[in-house]
This record gives sequence, structure tokens and C-alpha cells, in this order.
Amino acid sequence: MERLQKTQHLTEIQAEIRQLCEEKNAVILAHYYTTGDIQECADFVGDSLALARQAAATDADIIVMCGVHFMAETCKLLSPDKKVLIPDPDAGCSLADSCNVEDLRKWKEEHPEHLIVQYVNTTAATKALTDVVVTSGNAKKVVDQLPKDAKILFGPDYNLGAYINSVTGRNMELWNGGCHVHERFSVEAIAKLKAENPEAIVMAHLECKAPVLAMADVKGSTADMIRYAKHMRKENNVNRLSPPTFIVATEAGIMHELKRMCPDCTFIPVPPEISEGATSCGCNECQYMKLNTLLKLRDCLRNEVPEVTINKEIAKEAVKPINKMLKLS
Repeated sequence: MERLQKTQHLTEIQAEIRQLCEEKNAVILAHYYTTGDIQECADFVGDSLALARQAAATDADIIVMCGVHFMAETCKLLSPDKKVLIPDPDAGCSLADSCNVEDLRKWKEEHPEHLIVQYVNTTAATKALTDVVVTSGNAKKVVDQLPKDAKILFGPDYNLGAYINSVTGRNMELWNGGCHVHERFSVEAIAKLKAENPEAIVMAHLECKAPVLAMADVKGSTADMIRYAKHMRKENNVNRLSPPTFIVATEAGIMHELKRMCPDCTFIPVPPEISEGATSCGCNECQYMKLNTLLKLRDCLRNEVPEVTINKEIAKEAVKPINKMLKLS
């Protein structure tokens, strides 16, 4: 009975959120890593690249970004005349935090002949110092289009940069940053799951360490994983095979969309490796993404706060590498 009441309560909140969107001409964008109840009432769910494209194309008066702060900044940069809201302004990103503007400026000054390629998981202030940004879904495509003799500084995700070096033949210098979720996935955990499920397909996000990626059958962005799972499900159905099983090394929020798109498939999340003395809960969730809740989403729509704003001079420069990315991808 308690569970039923809770579900009913959440459904009522979702209905109120949709009503507010209609009244205010608002659109809700949600990342795959947010909770399922938020994804269910969003207008669009996607990865960083898809969300950026939606932000650039929307005709809504208000954009609500259910994700982390740099994503809301990206929405504001691409739609400066729109009001951009975020359910919780404390929803940050360990990657963005690992590269502050002062340190990036110093790195750039030390390498004046280098292009700056930054992962989209960065603040607007650091984007303003950047030549082009990339996502995990388009990084190879964008880097491949840069001059072959270009000297490149890549940040802040070391693992993504190392992977792109390996598949492009580049020798980009890499910033030593990492995602606190993806850094915790281990070879040992995947090997154990693979031994228990020998037919399973291993999928890993490009923010994972190289040894983890080496074990993966599918390496890519969240959108890449979802597309591949849908493809394999269809192939197995055509060939009258059992629905496939997947071992998934990325943030747990993706499970909602994977199960929605492929309800008969089995998805096994990789547990994180927790070092001795760590205070983490031991889950493969991003605590920043999970700061987004239905109640906060409803309240930010009701009150139209917290609103994301960006200094105009910073915004003028920060939008350039994003537009270049969209042009190249």
C-alpha cells in the first residue's frame, strides 16, 4: 500500500510538471543519468550532444535542464534569449571541477602553438579559452577533422583523450582529469560478471580507464550503447535467438532508457571498485545527477528559479567552440 501511494504521488507530481510546461511554454531536457521518474516526464532525454542540439533548436520560452550545471550553461550559451532553469544549482561535475579557468589559462600560455580541445564537461569560463569542444559521442569525428599537423591540448578527461589518441593516431597532450563514477569501474568486477555471464556483451563508456575499455565489446557514449542494444535486440529477434544480455559500465541512470527500449533484454550494471577507507556509498551513481528530483523540478518550474546566467563577455567566447563542434559533428 505504501509503495502504491508513493507511485501515485509521483504520478501526480509528474502531471503537475507537464501542466506547468504547457502553461509556461517550457521544455524539459533530461540526461540519461537522471532518475527514471524525471526521464518519464521530460520532453527530451539524451546524451550531452543530443541535449545541446535540442537546446539550440527549441522554440520554448523556458528550458529546464535536468542534468548538471555545465549542461545548463550549454543551454544558455546556445539559447541566450531563453530563460534556463536547473532544479538544483549544486548539481556539479567532477570533470568540470578538475579543470579551473586559471589552470587552463596557464596551460594554454605554456603551449601557445597548441589548439585547445575540451570535453563538453567543462564550465563556460573554460570553454571561453577553448578552440572546440567535443562529447564522447563525437570526439573522434571532430578531432579527425582538425589539421593533421595540429598540436593539441585535450582536457579534462584523461581516459577519453587517451582513447581518442589511440583511434586517431594523434599525440594530444592530456589533462589529468577523470569522472568520479567511471574511474571506479574495474577489470576485476567486469571479469567476474563475464565469468558468470559468458555470452554477455560488455559495453563501456569512454570515460572508463583503458584496461576497462580493453575488455569492452562496445566502447562509446551513452547514446552509442543504447543504439547498439536496440540493434542487437532486433538482430536476435530476426534470427530467432534469445534476447541478449549486456554488462554495462557507465552511470546507472542509463538503465531506465535501456530497459524501456529493450524490455526483454538483460542489463547488468558493473559495480564500482571502492578503495579502502573510501566514504562513497559504493554505488555506480553520480550524486550530482541525483540532486535532480521531481519535487525540485516542479518547484523550479513553479517559481522559475534557480535561473542560470552567464557573464556576457564569457558567453560571447564560450559559445564559439560549441558552435564549431555542432558544425563539425
